[in-house]
Amino acid sequence: MSDSANDDVDDMLGDEFDDEEFDADEFDDTLDEADDEPRGVELRVDEVEDQLEHLLCGEVEVEGRMPYSSNGTFLVHVIHDGRSHPAIYKPMRGERPLWDFEPGLHRREVAAYRLSEALGLHLVPTTVLRDGPMGEGSFQWFAVADHSEHYFTIYEHHPELHDRLRDFAAFDVLANNTDRKSGHCLLIPERNGAPASVWGIDHGLCFAADYKLRTVIWEFGDEVLPDHVIDGANRLVDRVPLEVATLLADDEVTALQGRAAWLVKERRFPTDPTGRRYPWPLV
Repeated sequence: MSDSANDDVDDMLGDEFDDEEFDADEFDDTLDEADDEPRGVELRVDEVEDQLEHLLCGEVEVEGRMPYSSNGTFLVHVIHDGRSHPAIYKPMRGERPLWDFEPGLHRREVAAYRLSEALGLHLVPTTVLRDGPMGEGSFQWFAVADHSEHYFTIYEHHPELHDRLRDFAAFDVLANNTDRKSGHCLLIPERNGAPASVWGIDHGLCFAADYKLRTVIWEFGDEVLPDHVIDGANRLVDRVPLEVATLLADDEVTALQGRAAWLVKERRFPTDPTGRRYPWPLV
């Protein structure tokens, strides 16, 4: 891991937990020990063949809480078969109650990953549902990204990635993403011969039954949808994969199929004539 990447993590990682949101007595000793004193964190990034197995079977070491998140979000290392890789852990116990979403946002994080995989889009880092030091939560593969970049800069400076961003626009319609901020699109730089790419994070506010789309990605409005997006939406109209449906309420599954049917019928990216379907803050 480069020094610059570790510097990014040091800047992102909170020095201590917010006692107003989390009572330390409620958490395991592992959590208390993780924040005894402020410190930088060196990411241990090993090559791993099977990310799913690694996240599901590995031991979890909590490093600290990620700042600027409204819910409890933790940087951890997952160690399995002598290899280590960072991940983002979102336990249900760290969620703030919301009036428009039932508890269990971590399950929506997993549903977004599974939907992206089922559609063949591969937009979301590997995300699993499992127990951790603070109970059940989502564990998402940590994407080593250039954190100076986000959707707006990627769109402006990387036209070769516009097709990838179009996939995000379509995915957010299907998932009914209520919170696609610019900073939720991560640029993964070209590395070891692999081309640059974009990954999407923070999908806890997705899949509501009511139409709630709020996103910064409107540049492709009224363009014709790519064939692979229409094909994927057609499959959803016929059947929502069980691995996605089991994480959602019945009315949310029905609504997902309704949004898929809309895309198949219109065959174009939606527009926002109101100019209000943006999240806040934008980045």
